[in-house]
Amino acid sequence: MRIVRKDLVRNGPGSVKMVPVDSDDLWYVYNLIAPGDSIMAVTIRKVLREAANGGRDAERVKLKLEIIVEDGVDYDKEGSVLRVRGKNILENEHVKIGAFHTLELELQRPFVLRKDVWDSYALEVLQQASDPGASADLAVVLMQEGLAHILLIGKSMTATRSRIETSIPRKHGPAIAGYERALNKFFENVLQAFLRHIDFSVVRCAVIASPGFTKDQFHRHLFLEAERKQLRPIIENKSRIILVHASSGYKHSLKEVLDAPNVMSVIKDTKAAQEVRILKEFYDMLSNDSARACYGAKHVEVANERLAVQTLLISDALFRNADIATRKKFVNLVNSVKDSGGSVHVFSSMHVSGEQLTQISGIAAILRFPLPDLEDIEM
Repeated sequence: MRIVRKDLVRNGPGSVKMVPVDSDDLWYVYNLIAPGDSIMAVTIRKVLREAANGGRDAERVKLKLEIIVEDGVDYDKEGSVLRVRGKNILENEHVKIGAFHTLELELQRPFVLRKDVWDSYALEVLQQASDPGASADLAVVLMQEGLAHILLIGKSMTATRSRIETSIPRKHGPAIAGYERALNKFFENVLQAFLRHIDFSVVRCAVIASPGFTKDQFHRHLFLEAERKQLRPIIENKSRIILVHASSGYKHSLKEVLDAPNVMSVIKDTKAAQEVRILKEFYDMLSNDSARACYGAKHVEVANERLAVQTLLISDALFRNADIATRKKFVNLVNSVKDSGGSVHVFSSMHVSGEQLTQISGIAAILRFPLPDLEDIEM
């Protein structure tokens, strides 16, 4: 995220003019915007004008609008567009004040976000978004015979860049020649997607993962073709392409990839890896010493009142609550845990670990000491 101008007061009002540079930035903006904020941006709108023949022609014009955000914020990660709906408050000849309008926030297009209160959570999200050291960390090719997904693990989200599917006949008898032709065609399609979507100037490494020997077969195909066609990005980054076992080529197997020791050693200081590690610690504690682990808002709040929270795990989805009081409650909880010496990990709901946390209410904690009576408190 490129910050053009910042004029704000901590826990007070202010505005930030920013330019989203990549799709991760739009996800950060999605987490920054709350109902009641205002967004000012240039938009394109069709308007009717008098034509020379007496009729009316439609013309596309650029308009500067400012809207007060309602509940409607929609993030389209595939199209890299954030759609924000609200009432216009900027006088304009084409859009009346008070009229509803949807602004589309896109990559490389500046906009201004105004808030009445820039709380600690919003400031932290803004800081993370503008950190030049945080970028896409990992590329993953998840595959099995006939199916592959190419995924990019970024600062705040996991994005599917390509899905390749090919029908592969059975491998036996006279059909073996058809099997080999189909498999080679499948590998070639994956190779082309690999070249198109994986940029080694951005990612730390690329992981090829599969059940059985599919990953090894594709790995050989990749380097044979790289030598034959002199594909420099692959040849020069051979040491940054690693192989990992996965149970399938489907996206749910991504957790296995991130858990692999040789992958974790490469991305151990990244947000996605930290989330995987902390969530594993929570589940281990829940299994081995259940009185020192809890989840659900009520249980975590009670544990915090007793100064028992050592590590708080919380999903960013909880901060997008349309109810201002609910959002403020979670912001205050985060601040309270930090003030009492605990650590806080805000999980991205667009990472696999964030999806897992959401399944258990989106909030959990590892405790300093056992609280066995928490189980008696109704959620």
